[in-house]
Amino acid sequence: MAPILSKVLVLYTGGTIGMKLNENNDLAPAESGQFENSLRADPNFNGDSIGDYVGSDFLSLPAVTNERRRIIYKIKQHDKLIDSSNMGISDWNLIAKRIYDHRGDYDGFVVLQGTDTMSYTASALSFMFENLNKGVIITGSQKPIFETRSDGKENFISSLIIAALYGLTEVCVVFGNKLLRGNRTVKINCDSFASFYSPNFPPLGSIGVQIKVDYQRVIRPKSSDCLLTEMNTKTICLLRIVPEMPETQIRAALEEPVVGVVLQSFGAGNIPSDRKELLNHLKSAIDRGVIIVNCTQCLRGSVTEDYDASAGLRGMGVIFLGDITMEAAYTKLCHVLSKDISVEKMKMMMRTNLRGELTEN
Repeated sequence: MAPILSKVLVLYTGGTIGMKLNENNDLAPAESGQFENSLRADPNFNGDSIGDYVGSDFLSLPAVTNERRRIIYKIKQHDKLIDSSNMGISDWNLIAKRIYDHRGDYDGFVVLQGTDTMSYTASALSFMFENLNKGVIITGSQKPIFETRSDGKENFISSLIIAALYGLTEVCVVFGNKLLRGNRTVKINCDSFASFYSPNFPPLGSIGVQIKVDYQRVIRPKSSDCLLTEMNTKTICLLRIVPEMPETQIRAALEEPVVGVVLQSFGAGNIPSDRKELLNHLKSAIDRGVIIVNCTQCLRGSVTEDYDASAGLRGMGVIFLGDITMEAAYTKLCHVLSKDISVEKMKMMMRTNLRGELTEN
């Protein structure tokens, strides 16, 4: 009797999870094909053969306890393996396009990348896909997967299982035994296996003896028609307010060719109300069509429009984005500015909760 198969496409972009020591004893991306070959030779990642039902391109995960379906997966390597510090818009477009092109061929997708920009990638992909009807799981590790002590093995295997068997319909991060909404994550620790945190939204699931998913929180597509919007490279700037910030720094962050600004303000959305030149530069940028959004520098909490110190921002048309993360604010702005719509419609999209990235009032 033929086994019931669940297929996963693994997009391997690079990152620590597949690195090995080079001749200088530094961690570097492995040579082309080396990561997949190592997986094939390891019974933890490529178990007993499923015979004629699996093509030579696929690896088969060992059977999952109490699960009738068998998971097979194919590795598609990035054109050039990169450290996640080099990840950018062109990489997000490539990842999204490959997922979109194969959306009917697989039951789920796993993206392997480095941790430094994982929250940016997760947020970007969440906005690029509308009505996503397959799970996209992003994961990596703090130590290479083939080291004796590595978090990579658990992260990767759990991601394969969740992508194949749990019917998710959004972009998520699996890390440190948690299933997190991708556009709610931030990297909070570079030394811990529990590197990622969702400060303003509960985890979608936990990974222990059993994998538990809170399906009431999972985003469901409004239709079966999955749409993809690729991002362009319009100039967007991050302006983080600090005490006694030089006017030259403020001006440089707001002048042309900048078309979008993520303003990271103090506390609940405040900036120095006695810095008239700051307000003037912000107002001038908005008057020429720049979209400026406001999010907090704090790890948890939300920007509000309740304080006098934020009244000037509110009055000039800065958009307050509630409890959104900086990574989600930046990538959402990238996404919205890629649309061929009016500035007013862009501003409306920024205020709207598109993919669960902010809490609606």
